[in-house]
Amino acid sequence: MINPKPDAAAVAEAEQLALELEPLQAEDILHWAAERFGEQFCLTCSWQRQSSVLVHMLSELGLRIDVIELDTELFFRETYETRARLVERYDLNVVRPGIISVAEQHLQEGPNLWERDPDRCCHIRKVEPLLRALEPYAAWASGLRRGQSPSRAGLSKIQWSERYGVWRVHPLADWDEKHVQAYIAVNEIPYNPLHDIGYRSIGCIPCTRPTRPDEEERAGRWAGSDKLECGIHLDDSKTERDK
Repeated sequence: MINPKPDAAAVAEAEQLALELEPLQAEDILHWAAERFGEQFCLTCSWQRQSSVLVHMLSELGLRIDVIELDTELFFRETYETRARLVERYDLNVVRPGIISVAEQHLQEGPNLWERDPDRCCHIRKVEPLLRALEPYAAWASGLRRGQSPSRAGLSKIQWSERYGVWRVHPLADWDEKHVQAYIAVNEIPYNPLHDIGYRSIGCIPCTRPTRPDEEERAGRWAGSDKLECGIHLDDSKTERDK
C-alpha cells in the first residue's frame, strides 16, 4: 500500500524520481514501478503500437498488472481485433470502466457531439471513465512518447498527477516510431494493422485520419482543428472544460 502524500511533497519527489529514472530502459522502469506500487500499478491501453510493446514487455518481465481499456464504442474494427489478439496471447486482465452508450449520449447531448464539441465528447467518453477507473490505483503506466506531438515533447518518465491523484509512468517516453516498430517486428508482437496504411496515431473513427510522412505523428487526430489531445493526458493545471 502506498501512503498518500501531500501534493507538494509528491511533486517534489516526482522531480527527483524523473532525474533518477531518465537513464533507465523501459523494462527497468516497468520493473521499478511494479516493485514500488504492487497491485496498485496499472496500464492503460488504446491498442496502438505502444500498447503492443508494453503488454509484451510486462509479459516478458513476468509482471501481471491490470489493463484499463477506455472503450469509447467508436473504435475501428481493426482496433477491436488487435485488442482480442493481445488479450488472447498475453492473457490480459482487462478492466473496462462504465461509460454511457453512444445512443445515450445522442439523447443527452445531441447527435454527433464529436463534430460540434470534440472536447466535450472526449471528456464524457474518456476523461470521466478514467477518473473512475483509476480510483483503486496509485500509479498508471501509458505508452506516451515525446516524439508524438509538441504537447508531449517535455514528457518525464514519471510524474505526479494532481488531477488523478496517481503517479504517471511513461516507460517509452524517449522511444521514436522506428524504435517502436522495430521492437514489434523483432518480437513478432500483434499490432494494429491500421499503422501499415498511414494511421500513425489511432483513436475514434470520426476523429482519426491517415497522415502523410511529412506530418507530425498525431496530425491525423482531430484534423482541421487546434485540438491536440483527447484530454486524459493534459496538464493538471488545465480546467476540466479545457480538457
